[in-house]
Amino acid sequence: MLIAAIASVVIASCYDGDTCTTTTGERVQLACIDTPELVGMRAEPVPARAARDHLRNLVVGKKVGILRITKDRYGRTVVELFLGTTYVQQEMVVSGHAEIYWRYQDQCPWTEGR
Repeated sequence: MLIAAIASVVIASCYDGDTCTTTTGERVQLACIDTPELVGMRAEPVPARAARDHLRNLVVGKKVGILRITKDRYGRTVVELFLGTTYVQQEMVVSGHAEIYWRYQDQCPWTEGR
């Protein structure tokens, strides 16, 4: 179920499997999912690059629906993204590139019953 009057943006780039930037410069964090890290102590570069590349193929250069939820501690806007009737985050989970971030799953209706 999608919200009727949803805003839209164009995604310019994706840093990793759950962080993108819009063409207006807004940094967005995809709500309710977690993907492997590219760098740092918990880095898993191979699956992290696969997740990033899958997300890029889905959304970069495309007009997507956006539902802004909150801001995170890094100043990014926490969002749900939609391609038509598809929840981008749900597609990332179904494709095996992301896991549901259970701590925040209540922000995303598609996680119910999983």
